Amino acid sequence: MSAPGTGMVEVRVRRGGPGAARAEMLLVPVAEGQVKTALGKLDRPLRAPLGRRARATGFRGKAEETLVHHGERAVALLGLGPAPVGLDAWRRAGARARQEAERERARRAGAYLGEAAAEAAAAFVEGFQLAGYRFAAYLSDAQGRPRVQAATPRFLAERVAALARDIRGLEAAAWTPSRIATEGLTGLLAVARGSREEPRFIRLRWAGPGARQRVVLVGKGITFDSGGLSLKPPKSMETMKYDMAGGAAVIGAVAAAARLGLPVDVTGLVPATENLPGGRAQKPGDVIRFLNGKTVEVLNTDAEGRLILADALALASRAKPDAIIDLATLTGSCRVALGTLFAGVMGNDERLVAKLIAAGRAAGEPTWQLPLVREYREELKSPIADLKNVGGEAGTITAALFLEEFVDGVPWAHVDIAGPAFTDKDLPHAPRGGTGFGVRLLVRYLRDAAG
Repeated sequence: MSAPGTGMVEVRVRRGGPGAARAEMLLVPVAEGQVKTALGKLDRPLRAPLGRRARATGFRGKAEETLVHHGERAVALLGLGPAPVGLDAWRRAGARARQEAERERARRAGAYLGEAAAEAAAAFVEGFQLAGYRFAAYLSDAQGRPRVQAATPRFLAERVAALARDIRGLEAAAWTPSRIATEGLTGLLAVARGSREEPRFIRLRWAGPGARQRVVLVGKGITFDSGGLSLKPPKSMETMKYDMAGGAAVIGAVAAAARLGLPVDVTGLVPATENLPGGRAQKPGDVIRFLNGKTVEVLNTDAEGRLILADALALASRAKPDAIIDLATLTGSCRVALGTLFAGVMGNDERLVAKLIAAGRAAGEPTWQLPLVREYREELKSPIADLKNVGGEAGTITAALFLEEFVDGVPWAHVDIAGPAFTDKDLPHAPRGGTGFGVRLLVRYLRDAAG
């Protein structure tokens, strides 16, 4: 693994013992209680001093434990925790390995993984790569050029178009307001009314050769959410540029499926808009008639994500794919319930939900199933329309029940990523900010679906 401080690194795999890893720093994952076995694989000049250091410090290979030794070359022992060691432990060890290599300013690091299975080795490398991510695009540059940069729906569409030019076989299109109106996507148009920025409905597709499964991924693309006329408090707006995290994850997953050449037919739908309180903004009490004929009374303009997702779900249902999966930073109540490490998952098909849970576990992006309590559907009744856009106390569940009203005859799952989409502190595999949660989960699901 070369140049640890530069983001993605070149990885080479060699057979042999620790000596085959010619590098300035050697990284050795160690399962709990297996220190003697791990050290036995090292060269004799390293074995004795490392053994003494391990005994002196009480290093046993517990999860998150690290022991760094400086000699002829630096060596880091990375605790994996008790056996059997799961993939996430290998991934986290890889992330800590990257951090230690960067602290040592090592230009080349080698990892000795012993007899680790291929999936464990892949998870270690994945963690090493993830820990190198830094977002520095808006730091001052050498020229100090004045600029103002925003994430807008048009900017998002332009980035998708650039991806399609770069990745062979990836198709992309971005509908403007006239096409959005023609297609009957009234929820998106209603939310967009308060902003001077035009909305976009982004579609991208990868039709892999020999595909037997057709999957539609839907991602919420609110590029900034002020709450609209139901205005958020100022503190709550500080991170609202991340309200397009679901859309970004869908774009990333479809692009990754294309780069990997997965034999699956996957379409991504991302309704993108700002939610602002301009003079033409939708108002509490407005009623929207959607593509599938259902009407919704808008009581809270800050519950806008479900309005744009409803458009995309209704449109996706018409294509009758094998599965529809939506990702969204939808409800604060999901963050309250599950914290910042787990996403909530619900759906109308238990097999699909189980596959997503398994994919998330394998990819290191865990989900927790919440029930779709049918009795809570009563909370969405409106006296003047088929539905209202807010329900009772079980906010995450009633939001999912609302979305289900726009899915017709297709296996569907909803993943609420409000908690893990953003971190306000550095994690082993991600710095403070957007985490990209959902991309690895979806790619793993698509890989498994492709067979």
